[in-house]
Amino acid sequence: MSGNTPLIEVRGLRKHFPIEKSLFGKTTKVLKAVDDVSFHIDSGETFGLVGESGCGKSTTGRSVIRLFDITDGEIRYHGVDLAAMSEKQLKPYRKKMQAIFQDPYSSLNPGMNVLQLVSEPMEIHLDLSRSERRNRVVELLGKVGLKQEHMERYPHEFSGGQRQRISIARAIASNPQFVLCDEPISALDVSVQAQVVNMLEDLQDELGLTYLFIAHDLSMVRHISNRIGVMYLGKLVEVATSEELYARPAHPYTQALLAAIPVPDPRVPFAADRLLQGELPSPMESGVGCKFRTRCPFAFRRCGEEEPELLEIAPGHFAACHLHH
Repeated sequence: MSGNTPLIEVRGLRKHFPIEKSLFGKTTKVLKAVDDVSFHIDSGETFGLVGESGCGKSTTGRSVIRLFDITDGEIRYHGVDLAAMSEKQLKPYRKKMQAIFQDPYSSLNPGMNVLQLVSEPMEIHLDLSRSERRNRVVELLGKVGLKQEHMERYPHEFSGGQRQRISIARAIASNPQFVLCDEPISALDVSVQAQVVNMLEDLQDELGLTYLFIAHDLSMVRHISNRIGVMYLGKLVEVATSEELYARPAHPYTQALLAAIPVPDPRVPFAADRLLQGELPSPMESGVGCKFRTRCPFAFRRCGEEEPELLEIAPGHFAACHLHH
């Protein structure tokens, strides 16, 4: 961890959703979407969060920006815990923490044109006149590669990539410090994905932004992230710098995710033996031991008896695996 206080510090985060209730309203079954997750994000860096669908990565991201109440834990922003704050107490922090989601069409109001969509966060958070807001929208559209004449158009008139650019302009309109990027490119055409990632990196440099970048695909996260956390069934199983994770993946799950990335070279044999075996178990099953053991080719007795802790196995490299402890 760096010497200065991280911008975001998550400690012991838990988010449980009630699934079944008894006749008397008591919760009888709980989905542990996020189960004791801790990490930090330094100012100006990108922390990537990766894992299969249903692993809890989006729930983690949305908890960090307090889109819903959490079950337990701390979410510190500049050292201040947001976890227990009411909506009224959160208001000054809202403009500093913004989000870009996977599907820009569902996050943009179809009845508002681009001028209204991008200026709305300014109306809420910034004290600007109407003409100042309009000038700022023109400036923001330029930053995301759109033209001034796009201002009067509506979301349905744009391509998916252009809509995501509008979402990004809207997210940076209130001068945030932190942006949650929740699978912002996975719904986009492959040819557009790299453009959007490059634009996010340019904006980060220009505006001094800090990102939590969530994806299920390790290959794209590698290019944008300083550090990466790998999630499996509500737990972080590995955290390391981007280079270290690719060069020396320690957790069998991370190794399997990396083996699944196709190599554009027909001479390289496909590592089928390293791919994931079996189905993703239900997050409802709590059980003892390592959650990954049912799909792990290296599982041994201890894996079924005690859950491994996330421990430092090399400087700045953490893994939750009995093979390394």
